[in-house]
Amino acid sequence: QVQLVESGGGLVQAGGSLRLSCAASTRISSFNAMGWSRQAPGKQRELVAAIYPGGNTNYADSVKGRFTISRDNAKNTAYLQMNSLKPEDTAVYYCNFRQFSSTYWGRGTQVTVSS
Repeated sequence: QVQLVESGGGLVQAGGSLRLSCAASTRISSFNAMGWSRQAPGKQRELVAAIYPGGNTNYADSVKGRFTISRDNAKNTAYLQMNSLKPEDTAVYYCNFRQFSSTYWGRGTQVTVSS
């Protein structure tokens, strides 16, 4: 069973930045897809960013140009750099990790952006 632990969330003013981290309990490699999703109160969980085998990335239109997903395989950690944060970015952010046919999720970290 793979465990993912997110960190780095918190309260920030609009226009500020945060970097989320996702530490995996297993070795990760460039062959694994990893991603970040978020869920705001009363809304469905949505994909924010993903990084695929080979390094290709994908972003939700709402965060393009502001968020950057990356990974450090040596540290078994993925990151989400979030810049120019907006109040509508407020949500619980979840990391996910794909290994073979299974997808694993972390418990999430709260990001709150004040106006």
